[in-house]
Amino acid sequence: MRKFFYARLAIMNIRKNSKTYVPYLFTYIGTVMMFYNMSFLAVAKDIGSLSDSQSLRQLLFFGEVVIAIFSVIFLIYTNSFLIKRRKKEFGLFNILGMEKKHIARVMTVETLMIALISLLVGLLAGILLSKLMILLLFKIISFHVSFGFEIPFFAVISTVLLFTGISILNLLYNIFQVYRSKPIQLLKGGNVGEREPKTKWILASVGLLSLGFGYYIALTTETPLAALNRFFLAVLLVIIGTYALFTAGSVAVLKMLRRNKRFYYKANHFISVSGMIYRMKQNAVGLANIAILSTMVIVTLSTTISLYVGIEDVLRTRYPRDVMVDAANVSEEEIHKIDAVIEKELAASKMSPQNGFRYRSMEFVTIQNGNHFTAAPKNDFSLSQMAFLLLIPLEDYNRMEKRSVSLASGEALFYPLLGNMEGDTISFNDFQLSIKERLSSLNTRGDLTDMPINSYLVVVDHVDTILRINRSLEGNEGTMKHLSYHYGFDVDGDREQKINLINSLRSEMKKITENYNVEGIESSRDSFFTLHGGLFFLGIFLGLLFIMATVLIIYYKQIAEGYEDRERFEIMQKVGMSRAEVKRAIRAQVLAVFFLPLVTAVIHLAFAFKVITKLLNLFNLTNIPLFAFCTAITILVFAGFYVFVYILTARTYYKIVSSVSG
Repeated sequence: MRKFFYARLAIMNIRKNSKTYVPYLFTYIGTVMMFYNMSFLAVAKDIGSLSDSQSLRQLLFFGEVVIAIFSVIFLIYTNSFLIKRRKKEFGLFNILGMEKKHIARVMTVETLMIALISLLVGLLAGILLSKLMILLLFKIISFHVSFGFEIPFFAVISTVLLFTGISILNLLYNIFQVYRSKPIQLLKGGNVGEREPKTKWILASVGLLSLGFGYYIALTTETPLAALNRFFLAVLLVIIGTYALFTAGSVAVLKMLRRNKRFYYKANHFISVSGMIYRMKQNAVGLANIAILSTMVIVTLSTTISLYVGIEDVLRTRYPRDVMVDAANVSEEEIHKIDAVIEKELAASKMSPQNGFRYRSMEFVTIQNGNHFTAAPKNDFSLSQMAFLLLIPLEDYNRMEKRSVSLASGEALFYPLLGNMEGDTISFNDFQLSIKERLSSLNTRGDLTDMPINSYLVVVDHVDTILRINRSLEGNEGTMKHLSYHYGFDVDGDREQKINLINSLRSEMKKITENYNVEGIESSRDSFFTLHGGLFFLGIFLGLLFIMATVLIIYYKQIAEGYEDRERFEIMQKVGMSRAEVKRAIRAQVLAVFFLPLVTAVIHLAFAFKVITKLLNLFNLTNIPLFAFCTAITILVFAGFYVFVYILTARTYYKIVSSVSG
């Protein structure tokens, strides 16, 4: 009988607190469903049909880990809001004679109910939608698959274990909150923090410094490798700065406004500033969460959308010609054999090369110090100092660019692929060249565009000069290596013919050298669509998850502020302000606070724009206007959605505020 009593009491409590529990329940179900689907996709058998299935599985597994971590943080955070709202209710139970162990039993039953409903409904919805998810993924990556259905045991078990663990953590936290509090503290639990917040100048200064240093890193990053190394540090600093400034900085600014008597002693300003001081103390963390989540939504969607929309640009950047043949460390005799093989295969395919370029080169990974380059040691060097050098002879450059440039001994042409170098000379240990001309463009291999380090192309007068530089850098006179050979050209066949040509060239190149690579747009299109389509799918998935979290936090913020402002609403009317004046002042206050996170997110994104473009270089996306356009559209769409959410949640707020004074 007692068990049924606790069950009935738990059901009654959930029903009574439906305004907070129903959104939490739907979010819990949605999170379960999304985690199951990502876990399902990571192990689905149909993914194995793809040519680059391993890369896609790794990407999906990464998404599964991100959703798992996010689920733990987000559901624990929202649970802390729920328990705070219900402390008064538990305190009343305690005063009426219910012991804390009985309250703990009620909470256990409630947690069990929420967990069971969420897991059952979330798993069922996830299983029903799993086929739709994999079909959507295959549609995005342009892959056709036969219809089938599976329920991976691993996906089900991992989902159950993860969310059972989260529910246990929430329950332990709730019980701890009740046991550590006295009845009077529980009764006042919802009103904790009503005193005016103190100005925490140290925390505000830490926030300002963290944010400033994070922005500085983002603005001064020049290479993709540096972006990769520094990006997460910058993100961490910006997150710390955001929380600190919302928590302490906002209060400091508001108190400064309050000290300005001309500004403060006006009806609207008086109400807004005084109200926001208390509001920022109790809701600063929630507002910071909204700002961070909004930034994550915009960055995730804008980057993945631009990568997917710009897939053709990415392919053409990576493969400037339909067919790219590269052979490392080959002799002149081997180069003649490679040319003969290419001519033979083109003739057999009844295709002719068009818009071709070919050149010999020698590549070096060096340490750059200004305009001085030395061989990179095996150990003990900074990645930020690394530089890639590509040296080609003048005759190949003139043939490739259809120019007739002449160079004297000791002169060179200089082309910065990535990065920059000051000065009119370039030195390699004890050998020096003077720069006759800095080039603004050059036909070259596509794989040089996504180098993560500073990269430079140097044209010298003769092959002998390249060999001399090799001796100067490497010091291996007795084991001189040959130059590499690169040949790129377009052909006038269809996709299947181009792929067949590439396959036949690969087969023939094996007979000449082991150090070769033959590739092109059509042979690589599927793998690129798999990677970029997978990123786009993951971006949509994570974007929806972050949006769902943002909406719930906004909704809870409105409920919390509604209950807090209800008493202030009454007091302001009792001291002589009309209902219209009070409502106008509160609306202005709510709008200012509500849209502060969105403005903060846009500012974060503006400072992060440069470093994100450097990271996109690693994916061969060099079309910055496209990324800027996708970012602008994403911001506009998200801002519209943000306004829509505000309108919906504001209704709940005004209902709560007006319920007593109505």
